[in-house]
Amino acid sequence: MFELRGVEMLHGETRVLAGVDLVTRRGRTTALIGPSGSGKSTILRLMLGLWGPDRGRVLFDGAPVERSGPAALALRRRVGYVIQEGGLFPHLTARDNVTLVARWRGDDDDAIERRLLELAALARLPVELLGRFPAELSGGQRQRVGLMRALMLDPDALLLDEPLGALDPLIRAELQLDLRDIFRSLAKTVVLVTHDLAEAAYFAEHIVLLRGGAIVQQGALADFIARPRSDFVARFVSAQRTVALSPPRAPEAP
Repeated sequence: MFELRGVEMLHGETRVLAGVDLVTRRGRTTALIGPSGSGKSTILRLMLGLWGPDRGRVLFDGAPVERSGPAALALRRRVGYVIQEGGLFPHLTARDNVTLVARWRGDDDDAIERRLLELAALARLPVELLGRFPAELSGGQRQRVGLMRALMLDPDALLLDEPLGALDPLIRAELQLDLRDIFRSLAKTVVLVTHDLAEAAYFAEHIVLLRGGAIVQQGALADFIARPRSDFVARFVSAQRTVALSPPRAPEAP
């Protein structure tokens, strides 16, 4: 679905990405993981066309990703994007945040309402919260609204940039379970950025570890544990060994 070919990117004198080659398969969840500044979020922004590479190519469904024009608009209708806290507009209610683009596109009001209620059920957001503003919602509720907004146009792919990083552990565990169920039920192409190796393994069939703007290893969690390709990979896994060997479990019912 997404493909990066020899992608390099500079910020001033700093090399953010150094010859990245990456393919994400259709219908599969891929997790990008690595230390801060390793290039994870940069890859997501390139996939969405928010930034462009200095060298190399970024493709979506076989076509070059454009930053502007009709092709860029078409891409953003096919790709949902979720960031920490949902990235919601504070002056709009949850309902208006979710339906904003559909209304701008001129979709039928009844169809919008049906889709809104369908997504509220999918994201397990009580419908009575749809009239609240983001400041009146909890962090977990804002994240659910952000996911609903990303799914409103039924995109082919989802990009999530550390969507659970700012949540407390109990809420995070609950959302991990719900998100994984949503990914599996919708069978969409998902690219997820996280710092947590256990979380990456919980969500993704394909884990990509980056360091200094380069991919140092990719594959399943078992490959990282049993066959690390460098001392850095071994140290990265060892630093998270208690969670890496025991991925998050579903929270128990109260």
